[in-house]
Amino acid sequence: MKGLRIGNLAIEVPIIQGGMGVGISLSGLASAVANEGGVGVISSAGLGLLYRNLSENYLEASILGLKEEIRKAREKTRGIIGVNVMVAMSNFADMIRTAISEKADLIIAGAGLPLDMPSFLKKESKTKLVPIVSSARAAKIICEKWKTNYDYLPDAVIVEGPKAGGHLGFKEEQIFNTDYSLEKLVPEIVSELKVFEDKYNTKIPLFAAGGIYTGEDINNIMKLGASGVQMATRFVTTEECDASDAFKQTYIDAVSSDIEIIKSPVGMPGRAILSNFIIKMREGKKQPKKCPFKCIKTCDISKSPYCIITALINALKGNFENGYAFAGANAFRATRISSVKEIFQSLMTEYKESKNRS
Repeated sequence: MKGLRIGNLAIEVPIIQGGMGVGISLSGLASAVANEGGVGVISSAGLGLLYRNLSENYLEASILGLKEEIRKAREKTRGIIGVNVMVAMSNFADMIRTAISEKADLIIAGAGLPLDMPSFLKKESKTKLVPIVSSARAAKIICEKWKTNYDYLPDAVIVEGPKAGGHLGFKEEQIFNTDYSLEKLVPEIVSELKVFEDKYNTKIPLFAAGGIYTGEDINNIMKLGASGVQMATRFVTTEECDASDAFKQTYIDAVSSDIEIIKSPVGMPGRAILSNFIIKMREGKKQPKKCPFKCIKTCDISKSPYCIITALINALKGNFENGYAFAGANAFRATRISSVKEIFQSLMTEYKESKNRS
């Protein structure tokens, strides 16, 4: 598996660990992945809840929490550390500014189009900007807007297909439609990015995400033009993952039929593992009385069946009567807890064997 560059960043193994909130991928998992030559990613979602001990103000605690997580990751690795920030978060700007000021190697932004992200960079900033897209059209819009408004092009792009865990950038009817499969999206986006690469004499690597679980999957998607992959689900069942043992066990216990598409209060479909909470919610038994954190711009408390950040915090702690675990389509394939090092070794072996067969 060849390494690659994103600007001046040399990535030994072309694997980005996907950002998983709330609290699933923090400094523990990110630093372990970075130590294996991949890109470790801290999720900035919900840090204001995880770091309430630093401030009772959610927005302030989020900033302090992100600083703390980046500092902790830096203590454990000299590798590449990124921060995932959702465009839909109400504190998007705070999290972007904090990640840049703390010199995160890169920022990955999805759950909406991050059209103004380059505006946060200072002259001396070294942080790379990587948008997540779910179509060639979105990639084109971002490249055009950034170039026109900021004379900046994405340092890399991630395409997240419909088999990803968590919130999906697709309508419900598109999720199982092969016209929107990752295998179809990758060549389309590679072709779109090539227009900008040729015009401005630059490289914009594309990382493919959503349903990538084995080294064979990596080989197959790279044959279609991806420069690397982003993987999240495969890293949940590791010793270093920041989630509780109970959270990890839901992946190990899950069978294929447990992984469902749910309606999220954020206004997007999401993929999660069935829990008692989801069942109760469908029966109409849950309804928040107030919005405690105003964490997501698109969340309307008057129409929301529950508070998503509270549900995800509960899941992080292993409380599935009051929460649920987001997961990719292949989460049911996890059978045991292993180390990040073992996962990387396994992926390398699978990739090599697949490459030799093809």
